[in-house]
Amino acid sequence: MNNTTTKTNTKTKQNTNTRQTQRTPVQRKRVPQRTASKPAAPRGKKSLLKIIPLGGLDEIGKNMTAFEYANEIILIDCGMAFPDEDMPGIDLVINDISYLEKNSEKVKAIFLTHGHEDHIGGLPYFLKVINVPVYGTRLTLGLVEHKLKEHNLLSKVNLIRQKPGETVKVGRNFSVEFIRTNHSIADSVAIAIKTPVGTVVHTGDFKIDTTPIVGEMIDLGRFGELGREGVLALMSDSTNVERAGYAMSEKKVGTTFRALFENKNKRIIVATFASNVHRVQQIIDAAAANGRKVAVSGRSMENIVELSILLGYMKVPEGVLISIDNIKKYRPEQVVIITTGSQGEPMSALSRMAYSDHRKVEITQNDLIIISATPIPGNEKAVSNVINELFKFGAEVVYKSLVDVHVSGHACQEELKMILALTKPKFFIPVHGEHRHLMLHAKLAEDMGINNTFVLENGSVLELDGENAKVGGNVVAGKILVDGLGVGDVGNVVLRDRKLLAQDGLIIAVLAVSLETGEIVREPEIISRGFVYVRESEELMENIRRAARDGMEKCLRQGNTEWTLMKNSVKASVSKYIFETTRRSPVILPIIMEV
Repeated sequence: MNNTTTKTNTKTKQNTNTRQTQRTPVQRKRVPQRTASKPAAPRGKKSLLKIIPLGGLDEIGKNMTAFEYANEIILIDCGMAFPDEDMPGIDLVINDISYLEKNSEKVKAIFLTHGHEDHIGGLPYFLKVINVPVYGTRLTLGLVEHKLKEHNLLSKVNLIRQKPGETVKVGRNFSVEFIRTNHSIADSVAIAIKTPVGTVVHTGDFKIDTTPIVGEMIDLGRFGELGREGVLALMSDSTNVERAGYAMSEKKVGTTFRALFENKNKRIIVATFASNVHRVQQIIDAAAANGRKVAVSGRSMENIVELSILLGYMKVPEGVLISIDNIKKYRPEQVVIITTGSQGEPMSALSRMAYSDHRKVEITQNDLIIISATPIPGNEKAVSNVINELFKFGAEVVYKSLVDVHVSGHACQEELKMILALTKPKFFIPVHGEHRHLMLHAKLAEDMGINNTFVLENGSVLELDGENAKVGGNVVAGKILVDGLGVGDVGNVVLRDRKLLAQDGLIIAVLAVSLETGEIVREPEIISRGFVYVRESEELMENIRRAARDGMEKCLRQGNTEWTLMKNSVKASVSKYIFETTRRSPVILPIIMEV
């Protein structure tokens, strides 16, 4: 291990507000820290390049990285994440862009690596605040256009289409090149950013597929050329670093589909990611080869198929595609349904089928259901529940644990090593993954002799001058929660109340008092929601009513007629009784009316 290395980890601390900020960085040195191998350039000669990940580290999703030099900032990706089980009622999670808002005049452009939601899902919310040009490939921008239409932003945003191999000059300090890669969605690219202090390569999400369904394999030659020219820093996808070897080619799934579709006297339903155009194409090809019609179910799947056909990324033989409304016109063995819901999403088409809530499709024992995806971390239970419900109908269910109906779109260890070997970076920054993924990827690089590794966290500011690199502090980075049309109006306090309501329910105590006489004018009314079944708990409800009355009378006897004091007295009395009696802590909401 080179003892000129600087290895730095920082820790993020979230506050109790909606915008979660970071504390002053704490540096954990895994090796003795010293200056880099060459003297720093004299002050004033060059500015520092700052690499600032705002999302995508220590998490899956929400990918976004800022590159700042002098008075210019460019961004790679602007993603979102889906809420976890600790966020009841939340629709999606986006990045806190407070730092970019404060420096909005510096932000020049956004560059997109591909069209997955964890890389483009936050764009509409970002562009409402900071409207800058967005660069991406054809399919990626096609998906962005559809998203911006939903937010009434399409006419206001400048979308600039690029092809792999093309280079864009942005401002005075950045030159950005698109490099062809393979992934589970078409038109994926890596990005090479040339700056006054050196070249930074960002792989985006990638794999090395030597037999891709559409187009060419990843441009390894260009990665090698950049390595020979000199790569200052490499930022590489860490999602699959735990897996040895190579990721299988997408064509492997096509072979499995053809085998499953042959001689099956059943209706076939396939659930997969809507964005995996190559996978959907192979399902259509297997259906057509077996004389089946194809129907599509699920809004996102319908949109992707329509867009992909329009842009030429998907080819459907004439007469194969039919409306979901017409599936009953054909015998079961003549139909394939491609649907959303591979992650067990409650409102997805497959989930609605599993729980008999789909208007067009009823699951029967004459169905073969193929789940062509691997659960995203955190979705395992939801997927398992859907599979169990499908089995209850007597349907035949096939998923990755049984057959090769899914391959990953992310590079495994040998592919990651190949990119490291080709680019030969001076500094290495693992990205896109939870903390263990980043640490394992850094170890992989160290095993290859690349010792200048930085395991960062969201908000870390990595400063590079061409020869040296160090963490120079933190900026605000965290989560903004989106609930319906509300952006950022739900924070930790609201989430805490939602969890309490879900755990023990709600008790509302309504009391009417006369402040002139200092008396309760009628018996308190108790309303229960999610606490107990009232009709079978009359004695308990009567005792709660008595506790509410006792709390109010105690307050009035002491001459306390201030509303807050009266409410707190009622709440304390009711809460104490309920906990002593039931060991539960429902939310207590006193409502006091003056008569």
